[in-house]
Order: sequence, then structure tokens, then C-alpha cells
Amino acid sequence: MERCIAPWGQYENALQFYQDALAIATEIGDRAGEGATLNNIGVVYRALGQYEDALRFSQDALAIATEIGDRSGEGITLNNIGLAYYHLGQYEDALRFSQGALAIRTEIGDRAGEGATLNNIGLVYRALGQYEDALGFYQDALAILTEIDDRAGEGSTLNNIGAVYRALGQYEDALRFSQDALTIRTEIGDRAGEGGTLNNIGLAYYHLGQYEDALRFYQDALTILTEIDDRAGEGVTLNNIGLAYYHLRQYEDALRFYQDALAIRTEIGDRAGEGVTLNNIGLVYDNLGQYQDALEFSQDALAIRTEIGDRAGEGVTLNNIGYTLEALEQPELAVVFFKQSVSQFEAIRSELGGLSTADQQAFADSVASSYRKLADLLLQDDRILEAQRVLDLLKVQELDESLRSVGGSSDTATGIAFWQIEEDLLALYEQVTSESAEWAALQDQDYDSLTSEQQQRLSELQQRYKTVQDQFIAFLDLPEVQALLEQIDDETDGQNVDIERQHRKLQNRLRDLPQETALLYPLILPDRLELVLVTADGPPLRFPIAVAGADLNRKIVAFGQALKSPGSDIQPLAQELYTLLFAKLETTLDQAGIESIIYAPDGALRYVPLAALHDGENYLADRFSISHIVAASLTDFALPPDQDQRQLLAAACAECSFTITVGDREFPFGDLPYTEAEVTSLAEQMPDTTVLLNQDFSLKELENRLNNYSILHLATHGAVVENAPAQSFVVLGSGEQVSLETIRNSWSLDAELVVLSACETAIGSEELGSGVEILGLGYQIQEAGAQAVLASLWKVSDPGTEALMSAFYEALAQGMTKAEALQAAQRAMIETSGTVGDADDPRAGARPVSRDGAATGGDHPGYSHPYYWAPFILIGNGL
Repeated sequence: MERCIAPWGQYENALQFYQDALAIATEIGDRAGEGATLNNIGVVYRALGQYEDALRFSQDALAIATEIGDRSGEGITLNNIGLAYYHLGQYEDALRFSQGALAIRTEIGDRAGEGATLNNIGLVYRALGQYEDALGFYQDALAILTEIDDRAGEGSTLNNIGAVYRALGQYEDALRFSQDALTIRTEIGDRAGEGGTLNNIGLAYYHLGQYEDALRFYQDALTILTEIDDRAGEGVTLNNIGLAYYHLRQYEDALRFYQDALAIRTEIGDRAGEGVTLNNIGLVYDNLGQYQDALEFSQDALAIRTEIGDRAGEGVTLNNIGYTLEALEQPELAVVFFKQSVSQFEAIRSELGGLSTADQQAFADSVASSYRKLADLLLQDDRILEAQRVLDLLKVQELDESLRSVGGSSDTATGIAFWQIEEDLLALYEQVTSESAEWAALQDQDYDSLTSEQQQRLSELQQRYKTVQDQFIAFLDLPEVQALLEQIDDETDGQNVDIERQHRKLQNRLRDLPQETALLYPLILPDRLELVLVTADGPPLRFPIAVAGADLNRKIVAFGQALKSPGSDIQPLAQELYTLLFAKLETTLDQAGIESIIYAPDGALRYVPLAALHDGENYLADRFSISHIVAASLTDFALPPDQDQRQLLAAACAECSFTITVGDREFPFGDLPYTEAEVTSLAEQMPDTTVLLNQDFSLKELENRLNNYSILHLATHGAVVENAPAQSFVVLGSGEQVSLETIRNSWSLDAELVVLSACETAIGSEELGSGVEILGLGYQIQEAGAQAVLASLWKVSDPGTEALMSAFYEALAQGMTKAEALQAAQRAMIETSGTVGDADDPRAGARPVSRDGAATGGDHPGYSHPYYWAPFILIGNGL
């Protein structure tokens, strides 16, 4: 019964019909008919957007259904009450009634009703930002509705699944589900559903940046929704037309459509919709430079979104207020609102663990700008430790959304750190918001009808604030707010106690290292590069570098392409990146006597092997040992290994012509003829070495021996799968593959080091990703129990790898740390001066060949080009 009138949309006629029916049923004492008709009147009012009336009639219907023991009617009416509460933004009540409906409908075997209510519960979870739960309920609903051939229900649920994918930033998937929904809704003549889905298709095109296409679908939707008098749908679509005009920079048109949408949404009591449109009007005023108006509309949006529990919406509006406050030259207060925004996103992120990697990554991408902007403002105010904490959270989030279940550490588990002053500011803001609402409510009443206490309260509020319309500005002008902002200026030279404790812990770990070590954190921003340097002594330092993010990416691509060509003139490009990343650090590094760099790269900088940067005289490999980490909070880089108990398992896939399929992608691999000599040489160098070659290098043999060795050396192909790093894999000599996800979840290592000597990543690609797949590789193997991973970034010379690995293990046997040993091996390669043709001495310029054994062309000075030695990076503990 809850959908009986939807296809026609003749709501006024339906209402008259049901009211006549109700009069007859009441007159003849037909309680069942009376209850059913009251329910249907509620459905009509809901379709008209009159949710309070819908709730009242549904509650009357429920009383009758309960009285006469009509279980089916109870289930229907509970479902409709849940829907009314959903539209009123009262999500906890909506869940409670929907779950009651589901219990009854499941009990009596009402499959159609069960599917409809599962769908409605999904709606609530989506509104609460609990996207994984929403998808689960929608998919359960779709299975039932498809099974019983409920085409209308199928269309509704497909439409709703599309909305979740849109919220997750998966716009192509959103478009696909919405188009499937449109096909069904058009086929069955569901005009209201057709209008709603046309609107959602427009939204997908909007998010894909195709604004003209979006407008076309919106206007088609608006025509239908106006024709059938779907007020709620009209409000949604007018808002979305405003969005399209906003992004086309036609702000006056955007404002006009937003104001029409707001009028409808306010009239019908659509609280969630009000919050959305108020937020959007605030954005228009911000772009017009009318910042006070922007703040007022954003504040109103925030009040509604907080009230109804729309956490994702809260995060967005808090973010927008932060940008407006920055424009008003209130950076300290902007930081407070950005912190609150990031806190909301952190809370949502913690609940997405069951979603696919792609869905989690899309959400991460959609909110990462808030983290970066917060770090940006903190760095501009020289609040470096706080910025470093935010960068750690960002890196943990990037890794988590790519690999799933990356819980961070005790240092990041608490999320954003607030000063007590900042918490006091937020409390004052909430107080102002509450008092403004109280004042508005008192002003709406006749003064003479107020009690003496209310009149006194009204007078107090009038003294405190000038006008309700200026409540945010009134907040900014409060003497106690100004005092707290000045206190932030005075006291942020110190740091939050929790952050200070973490910084001291980090410095103590740096002091424990055998070499003088610095931790380098870069952050790529649209207008500049920020470098944060932490040493064992002294405060953290910040170095802003004037380079646009897009220009930096172009330099990284050019450098990556040159690195993969052994005949390239690499030094000019290497010097360009050195100037950006290290030139300003030189004095500090020299004064501190720094010998080793622990590097926590950001974004595309993860594709840059620091060792290959050149200062005009030397490569960085000549000056520093280098290890990479995801974030300081995720790596114990001061834990020393037991060097006396080293045992080596060396496995090689010399006969390695296999094609591996991952999803719909094929990865063809060729033989690696030099790997046999590589592992044989290692067995001669290192005592207690076991060798597995070709077919003996199988998954069974490998897993049987995992726990017996402190170093695992795998001389075989590996692929780092961009956009699906958990599916990155290593090829075994038996032709089997083992994914890094399997390694992380199934292997139990007690290893100091895992070496992957023939991996390949996307370095040098024109389309750089975030680079998270590179450090994700190291992180997953560390999670399996390894302290560190030595891996290559691109396919390199097979005999060159043999030479480098021989030098690395020789240095390791001499007592060097892993980072020092890698540096020593790289320096040995750089210093080779033999010419091509000295085939008897691979360490002194043997003819370079590719990893599959084919000779390279041209003249090359041995292995001194970074092509041969720079691809190997150490991830994790460098001791």
C-alpha cells in the first residue's frame, strides 16, 4: 500500500478519494479499512513533502493496526513512519521504526515489504554517512526485489545504490546504477521515480565535471517533478541546477535557483535538504567575496547538519567555514574549524573498513584537501609539530583506503589534537549558536505572552548580540573569543602536551640511531612545496619552496622517464629536483652533521628515489644513507636487528616466462637468466644460506621455510599494481604468484629484511598516481612481520642487480646497517669506471643488459648511471 499512488502523481485527486473512503470506513465501523486509508493518506502527504501530516496519519493508522492485530498493516505503517522521520532528518527514530517494520515483515514472510524496508534502512545509513552499512542493506534489498520481480522496488534500490557510490566519489559506478534505475522506472511508467533518477544522473555528470550534460538532465527532471507536483523532488533538482551554475561561475543564476530550492525545502520541512542548500548558498557568497553572508549561511547549514546527525555534511560545512575565515584573515579560527572538519572525516573513515579498496580510496580522495589545507595553515603559522601530526593522519588515511585495515598507531589513533583554547572556542561557538536559536524563538512570540523570566532572558540576549542575522560576526566580536584568539597567538610557540610527548619520543628514537639522522616530511600544495625537517636536537623546521604542484609533477615525470633510460643525461634533471628538495636544507643538515635521511614522501614524490638527486658535484647516495617510511607513527625505525643470527633464504626465478592475470589485466614476464648467478653468489658470501631455484621456488617450499630465516631474498619478477596495491604480487619459480595481501594476512615472518630485486612500479608514467602503492608494498610486508623491505622501482639490468646485491650483502656482512649497506653498494656502482666490455668483472662495468637478458644499445660507463643503482629503495627500519 505504501507505493500505491506513486506512479500517477495525482496527489490532490488521490487525497480527496482517500478522505471520502475514510469517511465511509469510519461510518460503517470498518476498522481495517479505516487503518488502511489513514495509511494511504499518510503516503500522499509524504509524496507532497508534508512530512508532519504524513507522520500524524501514519501514527493513527498504526494505532488501529495494532488494536485489531493486523500484523501486515503494522509492518506497512511502521515502515511509513520510519520514512516520515527520515525525511524530517530524525534518523534515530527512522531507524527504530524501520527496524520494527523489518522484524514484522520478515516474521510474516512479506518479501516485497522486507525488500522495501531494507531499502529504507539503507537510506538512513547513507544519510548518517555510514556508507558500508547503507550498501549492505541496499544489496540485500535488491536481491529480494529482483527475486520477486518487483520492478518498482528494483528501480528505487538501484537508484539508491547509485547515490552511495556518488557519496563515495565513485561517479562512473553511480552513473551506471542510475542509468539502470532510469531504464526500469521509464519502462513501468514511474514518473516520480523517473524524475528522481534523471536528477541523480545529472549529479553524476556534475561530479564528472560535465556541467552542460548535468543541466540537461536536471531540467528534464524538473519538468517531470513540477508536472506531478513532487515538491521534495523539485527542491532537490532546483538545488542541483544551482550547483551546475555555481561551477559554471554563473553565481547570480546559482543563487536564484538555490533560493527557490531553499523556499521549498523549508516549506515542506526537509531539514537535510535545507542544510545542503544553505551550505551551497554560503559557497556562492564566499566566491562573491561577501564573506559575512557566507559565514551566516554556512553557520545555519552547520546547525541543521549537526542537529540531524549528518556527519559528512558537517565535515563539508566546517571545511567551508574554515576557508571563509581564512579569507577574513582569521587563520587561528580557520584552523579550529578545519580541525573539526578533519575530525568528522576521521570518524567516518574509521567505519568504512568493509568497503572495497576502490570505494575507500574514492572517499579518501574526496576529503584529502581538508587535511592538506589544515596542514598548510598550521605550517604558515609555524605550528610545525601539529602539521606533522596532520600529515601522519593523511598518510595513514591514504594507506588505509588503498590497503584496508591500516589502523595507524597509538600516536594517530586519537586523531586530531586540539588545544584546550581551541576546545574553549568551539564551546563558545556552540553557545552562541544555541543562544541565537533561543533568541529567535523568543522574538517569534508576542512579547506580552512571555513570562517575566523569558522577557528578562530576551533582554539579556539582546544586550549580548546585535542581530540574529549577524550571529557569526557576533561570535567573532565577543571579547572572550578575541581573548582566546590572542592566547593562541601567544601560546602556540609551545605545543599541545600530547604532540610534545610524541615529538620527544620521536627525537629520542633519532638519538638512538648509530648515524646522525634527520626525518624529512614533504607536503605538496597547489602553490608551493613545504618541507618539514626533524632532527634529534632542536625544534622541527619548516622550509617553504616556491613551486606549483603541477610544475613539480612535470619535473618528477621527466626525471622518472630519464631514470629508466641508461643513456639519458640525468644530471640536469637530478639537480633541478635537488634544488627544490634539498638546497634550502643544506646548511641545517651540515650544521647538524646529518649522515642519514629518513624520508616520509608525499604524493608523486614517492616516485622519486632521493639517492639519485644531484647537488652539482655528487649524488645524494654519496652523502647520505636513505630509508623510506610511510609515516613516523607507523615505523619503529630504531629497533636494532640481531646481526649474529642472520640466516638467508635466497630464491630465484631464472626460468620465469609466465603471464599472470590480475582482474582483467595481464602481466607478461620473461626469463631472468642472471638471477641464478645472483643467488649462487649470495650463498657463497653469506653463511647459512639456503637456495631455492626455479621449480623448487614454489609457494609450498617457500611457506614451509618462512619462519627459519631472518633475510628473505626473492630474485624474481614482481608488479606493483597501481590503483589496487593490495593485489600487487610476486612471481614464484613454479609459475605461481603470491599477492601482497596474502603475504600480509597469511604469512607470519620474523624477518629483519625482505628483498624484492625485480619489482616494477609506475615511475616515469605521464599519469602519476599518489605513489601510495610503492610504500604500501613495504607496509604490507612489514605487517607480515618483516622490519624492512628492499625493493626496486623499475626493471633494471640483470647483471647490474647481481652486482649491487653482491656489494650490499658484502657491506651487511661487515656490520653496516641496512641503510649504510645500500649506500655503500650504490657508491660502489657509481664509482665503476670500467668501460662497456669488461664482462669478466660485473662490478667494474660489465656490458649492461636489460632484466630479460637483452643487451642495451649505446656506450655506458659501467653501472654509474642511476638507472642501475637508484631503483632500489629501503622501506622501513634501516638498521
